[in-house]
Amino acid sequence: MSEDRIIKLEHLSKKFQIKGTEVTAVDQVDLEVGRGEIFGIIGFSGAGKSTLVRCINLLERPTEGAVYFDDTDLMSVGQAELKKIRQKMGMIFQQFNLLEQRNVIDNVCYPLEIAGVKKAERLERARELLKIVDLSEKEKAYPSRLSGGQKQRVAIARALATNPEVLLCDEATSALDPITTKSILELLKKINQDYGVTIIVITHEMKVAERICDRIAVMSEGKVVECGAVKEIFLNPKSDTARRLILSDDQIDESGQGRKVLRIAFDGQSSFEPFISSMTVHTGIMINILGANTENIGGKAYGQMLIEAPKEEASLQKIKEFLTEKGIYFEEGGKSA
Repeated sequence: MSEDRIIKLEHLSKKFQIKGTEVTAVDQVDLEVGRGEIFGIIGFSGAGKSTLVRCINLLERPTEGAVYFDDTDLMSVGQAELKKIRQKMGMIFQQFNLLEQRNVIDNVCYPLEIAGVKKAERLERARELLKIVDLSEKEKAYPSRLSGGQKQRVAIARALATNPEVLLCDEATSALDPITTKSILELLKKINQDYGVTIIVITHEMKVAERICDRIAVMSEGKVVECGAVKEIFLNPKSDTARRLILSDDQIDESGQGRKVLRIAFDGQSSFEPFISSMTVHTGIMINILGANTENIGGKAYGQMLIEAPKEEASLQKIKEFLTEKGIYFEEGGKSA
């Protein structure tokens, strides 16, 4: 990471006492997040990712290690300074956490009230933010009258109220349907691009990370088991956790039932080319598709496909040669090719 980092975690651990037993939720994590990037922390439930993000702003105080924000060690500052630094880190949650007794504009104003901003000024700021999240017409509505996507947009506006440098998103799209998820991720990307806000995304969905993140850290049992560019990890996962996040359980089961499987990864090839038909014609081999998760974005294909590989080595080699010639990434039996 370059010197323009905004967050650095050093040997960070968080332990809890649960019924007399010590549980390690975060275990010796080292991470750096660059200013202005969208950084993902991804893992299955119980991996420690939500605890980790709460350690970043000290909502959970780490058991050991250090958290640096703009080179300031948060573990060493007093409460008054920590409060000021926290205003530079907005946070949004899976369940929105809106105040039900307040309407939309009053929810957005809430952090500004706590910060002591005058009413006229905070109303002006709140209306600016509602415009950014396309909810100007809902300023008098109460949360109970909003859809899930609208609630999350209010939560995003509220998180931006104090002009934060970092936005922490803890499973911010998990409670939303796929179409709404897409619109929220596009909004977050726009906020990142237009206002330079660094965004840290906590998710258990590889598809979310692919759509929005620049880099990701993969967590398992409290540890970071892999870290790098999204494309690099998607095309060539090195950890078992990353592989399981990329492939569905059903697809993993298929590969474990005596079948040879090839995972084919698309990272921007033309979506207009009849890929499977071309492979069949070129190799003379019938292709059995076990599963696919691809999408067309601007005429380019992104995602992956699982096919059953021929048992005959000569036929398998023909398919590999075709994929290599086309510049398409593939894996066989969990090993990069």
